[in-house]
Amino acid sequence: MRFRQSLFWDTDPKKIDKKKHAKYIIERILDFGTDDEVRWMSRSYQKKLINEVALHSRVLRPETKNLWQLITKN
Repeated sequence: MRFRQSLFWDTDPKKIDKKKHAKYIIERILDFGTDDEVRWMSRSYQKKLINEVALHSRVLRPETKNLWQLITKN
């Protein structure tokens, strides 16, 4: 997937490594991603990793964190 510049406004999206920057990518998609980006994230990363980011992230907005904790709840 090509990352949107507006999703990664603080860096060059072409330099983002899917594996190395997984937490960063997941946080941005959880907070500001489109439906297509959320589907891509779900296919690209394990549910356990997404859940951990949603639960422990220090950068997610509180309302985003609460929403994703409810959505990913087992």
